Amino acid sequence: MRLLAKFIRCNQLKIIESIMKILSYNVNGIRAAIRKGFLEWLEATQADMICLQEIKVDAIQFPYQLFENLGYECFVFPAQKAGYSGTAILSKHSPKQVIKGCDIELYDLEGRVLQAVFEDFTLISVYFPSGSSGEERQKVKIQFLNDFYQWIINKTNENLVICGDFNICHQAIDIHNPKANANSSGFLPEERAWLSDFLELGFVDTFRYFCKEPHQYTWWSSRSGARAKNLGWRIDYQMISKNLLPRLKGAYILSQAYHSDHCPVAIEMDYVLNLL
Repeated sequence: MRLLAKFIRCNQLKIIESIMKILSYNVNGIRAAIRKGFLEWLEATQADMICLQEIKVDAIQFPYQLFENLGYECFVFPAQKAGYSGTAILSKHSPKQVIKGCDIELYDLEGRVLQAVFEDFTLISVYFPSGSSGEERQKVKIQFLNDFYQWIINKTNENLVICGDFNICHQAIDIHNPKANANSSGFLPEERAWLSDFLELGFVDTFRYFCKEPHQYTWWSSRSGARAKNLGWRIDYQMISKNLLPRLKGAYILSQAYHSDHCPVAIEMDYVLNLL
């Protein structure tokens, strides 16, 4: 963490203010990303916390030592199915509590929701199902949206930082060809409406808070040179509770990272440590 060297002492209480960088990245396989230089890239970012999705390894196979060498504690919630799904949180700061799952067996078996509870906010790494493989998985996706919405309603009194692959483009500016994709999973009217309803619960789409420009994407098909042509979708988000908005200092899409078919997204926030 990059301290701003601002110290306040009062009755033996020391308040340290700093800027904290939080990344979110669907790595599409953590081992594949490492082979493409992910570790070296991550070290250069000096990120404080990283939410990962689609790690595609079990708890035994996860390369803890490699990340611990960079100063991170590793919290891993894999899918039971080998080589599939799974989330993780890497942090240079120890959470008070780590909560694996959302108490719904179907999603917990796929490692879709992982929480790290800190003193003044809760960080969530979430991987929404994709419905692009067929009707059955689209049904699972819609059910997940309904269940996740109800689950998050019970947490709206908390300060939340929700990072992950939502597998939904919200607006027409978030997808390269909205007309052609109007009936595609990930841009269906009911999915987009769900995301609007989610924001109405009291959340802020951090990237769009700062940037209203089109052609800003986080995922590209591996076909037909889509990434080189910037024919993409913005489906990776960092949502924060409105209570945290005064602490938000920046939000970015890091499109020059090439370790996955996604790219990472990042936010910077004020972080306050109270030390006795």
